[in-house]
Amino acid sequence: MEDHSTKAIAARAVDLCTVLLYEDATAESVARVLRAHGERGPLDLTGADVRAMREAAGRLVEVLAAPGPGAAAALLNGLLATAAGPPRLTSHDGTTGWHVHVDGHDDAPWGEWFQASSAMAFAVLLADHQRVPGGLCASATCRRPFLHAGGGSPRRYCTPRCATRERVAAYRSTRPA
Repeated sequence: MEDHSTKAIAARAVDLCTVLLYEDATAESVARVLRAHGERGPLDLTGADVRAMREAAGRLVEVLAAPGPGAAAALLNGLLATAAGPPRLTSHDGTTGWHVHVDGHDDAPWGEWFQASSAMAFAVLLADHQRVPGGLCASATCRRPFLHAGGGSPRRYCTPRCATRERVAAYRSTRPA
């Protein structure tokens, strides 16, 4: 059964933002991410859907790039005001477990669904942890989004690989040629 937890929805949002903004997004590549996160049934994504989702991804990444929780909250409030409807429980006619939707209806356009569900997940994480729920990689050559939904120190890099690459570059810059 698909994981509808807040953290899972936020992780899906970050993965979709990555493919939509940092790769050559196609209906097929977006569908692969959705399938990897448990979406079932026909997806029927079109080029227009991908464009609408890319626009939403740009707005969602602004939240992750916010300088603090106040700025992120203001952005999230704006996103929720423009894409979210009243919260409702759905099981998609018994095909999934019960979960909350905040888009207009069960067959809402992909861009609306993506923005509403992702903004709601980010908002819950911000409220739970009192900080921006992720960030953009500190590597100037990367800048991909990442999720920080757990405890501990805030992350600066999207992956350990980016962090290592930056540490090695910093070390080499201090060494004589």
